[in-house]
Amino acid sequence: MADNGLLIGIDFGTGSSKGVLVRPNGEMVAQEAREHRTSNPRPGFFEHDAEDVWWHDFTSIVEALLAKADGPIVGVCTSGIGPCQLPADADGQPLRPAILYGVDTRAYKEVAELTEKYGDDEVVRRCGNSLTAQSQGAKWLWLVRNQPWIYEKTRYFFMSHTFTVFRLTGEYVLDHLSASMCEPMYSPAARDWIPEWCEDVAPGLPLPRLMYSNQVAGHITPEGARRTGLPEGIPVAVGTIDAFSEALSVGVKDPGQIMLMYGSTIVADLITERAVPHPALWSLTGTYENTFSLAGGLSASGALTTWLRDIVGGVEYAVLTEEAEEVAPGSNGLLALPYFAGERTPISDPHARGVIAGLTLSTTRGELYRALLEATAFGTRHLLQSMAEAGAAGKRCVAVGGGTKGGVWTQIMSDVCGIEQDLPKYAIGAAYGDALLAAQVAGLADESTNWAQIAHTVRPNPDNKQIYDDLFGHYLDLYPATKDLQHHLSGLHPG
Repeated sequence: MADNGLLIGIDFGTGSSKGVLVRPNGEMVAQEAREHRTSNPRPGFFEHDAEDVWWHDFTSIVEALLAKADGPIVGVCTSGIGPCQLPADADGQPLRPAILYGVDTRAYKEVAELTEKYGDDEVVRRCGNSLTAQSQGAKWLWLVRNQPWIYEKTRYFFMSHTFTVFRLTGEYVLDHLSASMCEPMYSPAARDWIPEWCEDVAPGLPLPRLMYSNQVAGHITPEGARRTGLPEGIPVAVGTIDAFSEALSVGVKDPGQIMLMYGSTIVADLITERAVPHPALWSLTGTYENTFSLAGGLSASGALTTWLRDIVGGVEYAVLTEEAEEVAPGSNGLLALPYFAGERTPISDPHARGVIAGLTLSTTRGELYRALLEATAFGTRHLLQSMAEAGAAGKRCVAVGGGTKGGVWTQIMSDVCGIEQDLPKYAIGAAYGDALLAAQVAGLADESTNWAQIAHTVRPNPDNKQIYDDLFGHYLDLYPATKDLQHHLSGLHPG
């Protein structure tokens, strides 16, 4: 490949897709973004229309990037929210909207049933994780039972990035990391599917070929070139779930490094030397061969700030941030649980609900806003504490995502968690990591390549340690104290 070739990386997010055009040295040539709609047809159901969201955004972004290209495109890679489930027919056409990641909690009955059937200890031993709202095996069983007319026609199992790979190359693949989130279907120890459990939850389903994220899934076919304008024959990387591609984008790839992603949800990805099975976390095969990840995620973080902004009349985030910055640590006696969309890790409770304790008639929106930011930080501390208890504490943290802008949220996070956070000079996102993977399949980079530059480091303020340590203890107490009530109120929610 020519050294002047260009790489395209595209990431499909919950509310928007982003694409980048990058040179092999990491220099940004162009960026594009497209907003899209996430459907919430019933409480606990979250979906994307694969044609109108994933494929439309991909082709639209590619068209715009090609118009800005000053050289040939030599490699492509995509990533996206995940794990997701898109059933497709024998022609690869979607049969229904894609069922999204752990924020979609429709399969909670199947999670409980399969856990009882196999035993949680055995699931953790073989899969590295307990069954949760993330688990794709449980969602396949849900589909078998609730939409059998769809399942009978299903011949392909796509996630957002592999749907695009199929459209471009005709290859049916899935990366090992994404497969790690398909409990109880995949074994990280064996690096392969578990045939008998696959047959239990998805009888007769043809499963994708397993590969690593930086391997060549295939090459763009004449049909793929016709539909997108991309050059025929160039390599397409397998890709992966967005958070883990974003980790690569900021150089988080070696054991002991942790990526903390601030977005609609928070995800923490710790690179480990070995598989670390844990019932409350995600023990995963890594993006690269012979690597592993111990990860976890909150169900709602930035989504909480959007919720508050909307109910107070669409006030600008900058105004809310300024008001929160003027509020003392501890939000003048407010303490919140961020479980507005249930919770993924470490409590794994789809029926958990948000709690705001300590409200008074004098509570301001700035105090509420800060309390919600603090809630996400307490949730992250709980997650990092669980990682440390598993014997996998991180040595260095790199923070990424839109929530790192403005300063107040990252400072609260460092104060609550007691961690330093390196902030990259360019927090471009998962699409930038996709471009790096595209460079690798094009032969213009390798696994040691690091495009990241660190701009500054956020350090914890020791003056705030005592109050946050005290509130964190009460945060841990608040969930079990209100769990039964949360579950009862969850059952009263319409739908």
